[in-house]
Formats: sequence, structure tokens, C-alpha cells
Amino acid sequence: MILYDLRCTQGHRFEAGLPSMFSDNPDCACGASTTRLPAAVRRLGEASPGRSREEMPTTWRGIAQGHPDVVRGWHREMTRREKLEERHPELAGDRRPVLAHEGAFAGRPLRSGDALVPEVAKAAFGTKEPSPSDPSAPSAPSAPSARGGAR
Repeated sequence: MILYDLRCTQGHRFEAGLPSMFSDNPDCACGASTTRLPAAVRRLGEASPGRSREEMPTTWRGIAQGHPDVVRGWHREMTRREKLEERHPELAGDRRPVLAHEGAFAGRPLRSGDALVPEVAKAAFGTKEPSPSDPSAPSAPSAPSARGGAR
């Protein structure tokens, strides 16, 4: 059964179900002949990933001081989001723990796994190069001793 939008010569509009696209158009209730109209857009629903983790409440006030219905609703939504992120990891975003987010790291938080020495050097000294006294800095090869030779 295919639904068609129809219009008669008198201007009446209606919808009719026809068994095939090759079926003849039914006559209008007023007896006039009909023509098929372009199908109207029918939008039943839309795909949405829902709210991201950043949009979820993080405070007591964000969940209406622990109101059971609000907590239950957010829990349901968060569970849906976790299942979606399991199926589509690209939606999860960066889940690494934040180590520093204030001061020099306010614009770009320092996360676990980030290169710590360049980040700290840039934040503290305005440079990306670590200081020579830094033990993690690559050291220059040591020169042979002045006495020469091996003992």
C-alpha cells in the first residue's frame, strides 16, 4: 500500500492508499478527477547522539539537590551515552584524567600522558625547551677522560 497526496480539479486535497504505483487515481468524494501531488516531507524522527559528557551536570545543584526523578533521568541519559560511546569511540572525546587546569594550563589543561617537561617549561618560562639542569633532558655525550685510554 502506497500513500499518495491527491488533488481534484475542484481544489480538494486528500490522501489515498493505492496498491501499486501503476494504479489509477481514485476519484474525489465530489466526483471530480484527481492528480497526484509531489509527496510531502514526512520527518518522523532524527538521529541525535544526545548530550555530551561536558553538558552533563557535575554539581549537586545541577541535579536539583539530588531529586530522585532528576537523578534517575540523568542516570538514564548517561547510560545511553556510555553505550553509544562504546559503539562509536570517536564520540567519546578525550577521557584522560586532568592533572592541571589552573593558571598556565587554564586554556589547555595538562592531561595524563601529555609530554610534561615541554608543557611545564612552556608554562613556566615561555619556552618549549627544557632547562639544562632538567634530569629528563637529553644529555650531551661525555668526552673521554684527560688521562686517556682505559684502565
